[in-house]
Amino acid sequence: MTFLPFLIGAALIIGVFWYRRLSRQQRRTQLLATPLTAQQRAVVAELFPLFRRIPDELRPKLEGKINLFLDQVTFRGKNGLEVTESMRLSIAAQACLLIVNSPAWYDTIRNVLLYPSAFRPHRNAHDGYIVHEDRLTLLGESWARGPVVLSWDHALHGGFDPDDGHNVVIHEFAHQLDALTGHTNGIPILRKGQAYAGWEKAMLEAYQGHVARVEGGADTLIDPYGASNHEEFFAEAIVTFFEKPRAMRAEEPALYAQLSELLALDPAQWN
Repeated sequence: MTFLPFLIGAALIIGVFWYRRLSRQQRRTQLLATPLTAQQRAVVAELFPLFRRIPDELRPKLEGKINLFLDQVTFRGKNGLEVTESMRLSIAAQACLLIVNSPAWYDTIRNVLLYPSAFRPHRNAHDGYIVHEDRLTLLGESWARGPVVLSWDHALHGGFDPDDGHNVVIHEFAHQLDALTGHTNGIPILRKGQAYAGWEKAMLEAYQGHVARVEGGADTLIDPYGASNHEEFFAEAIVTFFEKPRAMRAEEPALYAQLSELLALDPAQWN
């Protein structure tokens, strides 16, 4: 009889645990099935025109993931910036585009910090990866388990122009995708059935060619910043994959094929 209170207490704790877990799963399922409102859809299309090119069959998935992202992530304005619903929608849409057709999810991201423009690093040392504007200021910063830090001016411009090959939001969330393995090194969790040998060969050959062109002063399809290291090359390659897909498919067909398999997307076919 002395064990009865203990057993009742344990059962209650287990019951609460499973109830909360089931509730979270139900909420996740509900959010993933919830479309954007017409007004929200119009905001995303205006601030992120690439949204208009996405095939119809992918739109419900993207809109559901945008809703899940917005439910999970808190946006915090810095240096006096007031975060609006339009800002949140724009960034969420760009972040979720990477994983719209993938089982991957940004499990550890709980905060996105937004500065009005380029900003000084908020820490002297870190384990994330950054986009430099110069030696003093940054456009974006991605920490291995969050947060993601962004300049809103540059996030806005990157979303507005879907063809210039520059997008700080996609770049930083490519680092988050890369970091899901536990290491940010340019080797993400590959798609089921995707061979590591093929990935390594395509990425290394493309990276080495890119570095050689940058060092030789030649024009490059992928942003020169990608020559910094393998992880930055991965992030910039993802940006190019979405913003200059036809050119990438023509110039780097093996790399394009690997990214297409990884993300289960083929933006070169989008109108």
